[in-house]
Amino acid sequence: MSIAISKVVEALEGIVGRGWVRYLPEEMLAYESDGLTFERAMPDAVVFPDGTEQVVEVVKLLNSYRIPFVPRGMGTGLSGGCLTPKGGVVICLNRMNRILELDVLGRRALVEAGVINKHLSDMASKYGYTFAPDPSSESVCTIGGNVAENAAGPHTLKYGVTSNHVLAAEVVMPNGDVLWLGGDTRDEPGYDLMGLFVGSEGTFGIATKVLVKLTKMPQSKRTLLALFRSPSDAAKSVSEIIANSILPSALEMIDHIALEAVKSAFKLDLPEEARSILVIELDGFDLALDRQVDKVCSICYSNGACNVRCAADETESEALWFARKKAFGSLGRLAPSYCTQDVVVPRTKIPEALERIYEIAERHGIRIANMFHAGDGNLHPCMLFDERKEEQVDAVFKASEEIMRMCVDMGGSITGEHGIGIEKVKFMRLMFSDEELSIMRKVKCVFDESDICNPFKVLP
Repeated sequence: MSIAISKVVEALEGIVGRGWVRYLPEEMLAYESDGLTFERAMPDAVVFPDGTEQVVEVVKLLNSYRIPFVPRGMGTGLSGGCLTPKGGVVICLNRMNRILELDVLGRRALVEAGVINKHLSDMASKYGYTFAPDPSSESVCTIGGNVAENAAGPHTLKYGVTSNHVLAAEVVMPNGDVLWLGGDTRDEPGYDLMGLFVGSEGTFGIATKVLVKLTKMPQSKRTLLALFRSPSDAAKSVSEIIANSILPSALEMIDHIALEAVKSAFKLDLPEEARSILVIELDGFDLALDRQVDKVCSICYSNGACNVRCAADETESEALWFARKKAFGSLGRLAPSYCTQDVVVPRTKIPEALERIYEIAERHGIRIANMFHAGDGNLHPCMLFDERKEEQVDAVFKASEEIMRMCVDMGGSITGEHGIGIEKVKFMRLMFSDEELSIMRKVKCVFDESDICNPFKVLP
């Protein structure tokens, strides 16, 4: 540790207290990557403030030394967004985990950035409400991370992404100033700085408190499991369901490769001919749901479904969702390593995109499993490989680039919910011109003139 960093560590301990600064290499191993383990970078130190006031003092200190800093929640991100690629300090916010106010009448909650999604939803559910954004990591990911990445999840199709559920945020700027962006109402006059901040991937400042909207839980819901003989048949049903004026709260797809892992991990009782499944959730009023279930079943059967099941009760419904949300972890049964991509195509292009993904996999000699948010075309090709074999790692990078280029050519995007981070910086030019990127950089400079707040991310 350099003399300069040693002085900074001592000063940080003076702000947050002894025991709340990590600087030994073995202590910081957990902070050298997020969920994207391809990218690794060891920080110079990790500091754990316990409130906005401590965050302000930490940021002012680091700013005075011009030391880069990166906000971090639970590290569940999948784009290398909370790494320090050229050194710096990680400001870890998970001590700031208090739900400060739950205003049921006003349908909103004020929380600190380190509050875990599911903890907020569990508390709100006692009063018949929920925090709608539900990433697959909702049991561990934090509200601050949701704001940084504009996180989504299975229920995005009907309820929208994080930006649709945030009213305001307390933000510590890179110079240590504290601002409130947004307000108590949805439509504030002037420029939408709150909308700009959500999804900025921690490059504009650090959200310390967030005022979120709570959503009334539906009167009823139906969870269906549709079994298909091919991924193509399942994909064709997706657009047809929505084209028939049915908007599911969630519409998830698992292909035959991912299904192999899920069946093994969770002992799902599925027939051998089932090569792909759709998990379809409908919610609303009972009277309408019965008719929608009948129509969805008809559409699935017309597209070659071999069976469609409707969960008999909440226990069965939860079992279906548990398998879907934990499915990524089950891929370890198929290969020592896997890398999850995050791309988007228009819904109607899903069948073609899947066919081309399988072609790309075969050409590069790897397997690619697919389980994704089919309702909004947010694909998650999971490349299965052995990271101990250099040729397989190289194949994964090449396949990833081909998939991203394919999606952009189809009118889609290089990311749907995981963000750009470090992973996709060099691919931003697939979607944006130099002029557009220049405007984005000018916006970044308005918030962070010194470029010390999560630098080297998003912009090439």
